[in-house]
Amino acid sequence: MPVLIPSPTQIEAAGNKPKLIREFFGRVNTAEERVSIAHMQSPGGWVEPGQTPEFDEYTLVLRGELQVESNDGALFVRAGQAVLARKGEWIRYSTPGDEGAEYIAICLPAFSMETVHRD
Repeated sequence: MPVLIPSPTQIEAAGNKPKLIREFFGRVNTAEERVSIAHMQSPGGWVEPGQTPEFDEYTLVLRGELQVESNDGALFVRAGQAVLARKGEWIRYSTPGDEGAEYIAICLPAFSMETVHRD
């Protein structure tokens, strides 16, 4: 039988400004270790520490623009676009524009503080 997820769990975010993370699937909300799926809302001017995660992160931008920095440069991912950050590569997410961004992040395996490896 399908399983209803009645609501997400709000998770504290890293970064210089408050960012809203609502985890629907993952280690916190559903005790799922294989995948995490979260709805993110970042304000304009938000930036988080760099990281070298042990998971692939698939990000679909719904509104605004997300900047994704890597050792190879920076990508600007706009509404309707997506980006894949592969495990083991250094990345840093930010929303430098005034509008901020709203996006869905999917991590395989699920995000954890032990496997994100922040700077």
